[in-house]
Amino acid sequence: MLAARSAPNEAGALTVRVRHEPGYILVTVAGEVDFASVTGLRERLFALTATGRPLLADLDRVSFIDAAGLGALAGAARQATAHGACLRVLCARPRIRRLFRLTGLDQTVPSANTVDEALEMLESAAKAEAV
Repeated sequence: MLAARSAPNEAGALTVRVRHEPGYILVTVAGEVDFASVTGLRERLFALTATGRPLLADLDRVSFIDAAGLGALAGAARQATAHGACLRVLCARPRIRRLFRLTGLDQTVPSANTVDEALEMLESAAKAEAV
């Protein structure tokens, strides 16, 4: 099973916070993203993709993510693209970034270490589309 788990003291219930910023929406996810908790995250992300605004999903406080969580992110990325937007992941945690690489999800959902790095990615993509 593909999963990334951090130290047990970081485990906990899934929380999703949304902050609307100029030019993008920041979605901060914390806790465990697994089969039992993923429905709420998926619904929240899919609803936000309908805005057509870029989404930045901050996974730095995620203590565990399994295939269901990765699938929700992949689905949200497809939905965002269908609405003319995109999904970028913020995560500096090596275990989670490794899962993205191992599954190939890093090819579909680009990741960045920081918000600034993700915003630079958005700017570069916008410039490339304008050309």
